[in-house]
Parts: sequence; structure tokens; C-alpha cells
Amino acid sequence: MASNHEMVKVVGDRFCVPYTMELFVKQKIQWLSSSRYDVSDTTGNTLLRVHGGVWNLKRRRVMTDPAGSPVITLREKKPISWKQEWRIYDGESSDLNHFLFRVKRSSGFRINNLDVYLESRGEQGAGDFQVIGNITSLSFTVRRENSIIAEV
Repeated sequence: MASNHEMVKVVGDRFCVPYTMELFVKQKIQWLSSSRYDVSDTTGNTLLRVHGGVWNLKRRRVMTDPAGSPVITLREKKPISWKQEWRIYDGESSDLNHFLFRVKRSSGFRINNLDVYLESRGEQGAGDFQVIGNITSLSFTVRRENSIIAEV
């Protein structure tokens, strides 16, 4: 997706490319309480994995690179909340010094829409990015202001 915005490096340089990439996300259910999501490119190379299922009592998921090294940790702030919120940390840490960004439902009524707030900003107004989901087609659009920057 082309846009007039400068590139935003949220996690690190190795996850930024100056061109459009087509990625695929595939869920692999391992147990009732555990599942894994694999993110791969068009040639089938696995780029990222997300470990942790819906019924994970720790309310924590870890995204790893293909070698198994932790890239980010996703931790749910409050398990039962009207506006569900996840906090994302660098590596396998949950320490405040490694905090990167938070993802929060835009509204309790709009379960498919998320706001992403980068670490350097508070929660004033709209998030730095918006994720708009379409349940019927199982697709999502990521926007920054009025520009589409990704489609999943």
C-alpha cells in the first residue's frame, strides 16, 4: 500500500520494508487451550509465529521469529472489560521499560475496530493507527489517518 507517510518503526528495522509484501496468516490448533498462528510470505517461508490460545489463563501471547526467539509479548490488561486492551512489549518481557504500544477496542459495541496507541502517545483522540475488521470476509484493514497502510 502506497502512502505519503514516513515509515514508522514500531518493533525494529528488520520488520520494515520499502515495498508492498503479501503475507498469509494461518491458525494451527495444538490443544484446546493452545493454538499457534504462522505468518508466511508468498513462497511459504514462515516469518513470524504467535504462540498462545484463547483459553490461556496467563492472558499472554508471544510472537517469535522462525528461530523461536521472542520478538514481542502481548499481554491482556484486564481479562473481562467492556473495551478489551492488550499491551505489547519488546521481546519476552512484560516490564514497563520494554513497553511498545497498546491495542484497544474503539468501542464496546464495535468489536471489530481497534485503536493502536504508540508508546510515546497517550490516549487522546483516535489512535496512531486504526484496525477495521470485516468478520464476514475475515479481513482487516490497517489505517493511519486516511491512508490504508496494510490489508490482511
